[in-house]
Amino acid sequence: MATPRDYTFMRQALELARIAAERGEVPVGAVLVREGQVIGEGSNRPIGNCDPSAHAEVVALRRAAEKEQNYRLPGTTLYVTIEPCTMCFGTMMHARVARLVYGAREPRAGVIESQLQLSEADFFNHRIAVEGGVMAEEASGLVQEFFRGRR
Repeated sequence: MATPRDYTFMRQALELARIAAERGEVPVGAVLVREGQVIGEGSNRPIGNCDPSAHAEVVALRRAAEKEQNYRLPGTTLYVTIEPCTMCFGTMMHARVARLVYGAREPRAGVIESQLQLSEADFFNHRIAVEGGVMAEEASGLVQEFFRGRR
């Protein structure tokens, strides 16, 4: 069940998503938190960085790993505005993120509940607790507005 703290950090992720949209990127934002402190954040940057892996989640995890001087990030919660893709979920697994909180479902590429349900797969040696749907309407609205403006 989502907590008041979850809403606080999701609002931060939504602000990062808005910044991505202003840069012409798909509006996705991510905030990585440990013990109530932000240790990494990111917004989508594949176009601006000419990097197909520069999704918000990966950017946030890279920044946190650099700050922590460790590619493992146990005891962390990742807040992201949209359900993660396969690449982002894999990166979270390798980083040993403890918990994922996301906003809106991503019906085409989301792998938590929309397509593959990877967080429930029993072949991984790590588990990520998942809370979906936190501020989903606002997150979904940002993406819909972005693509409406592009058409």
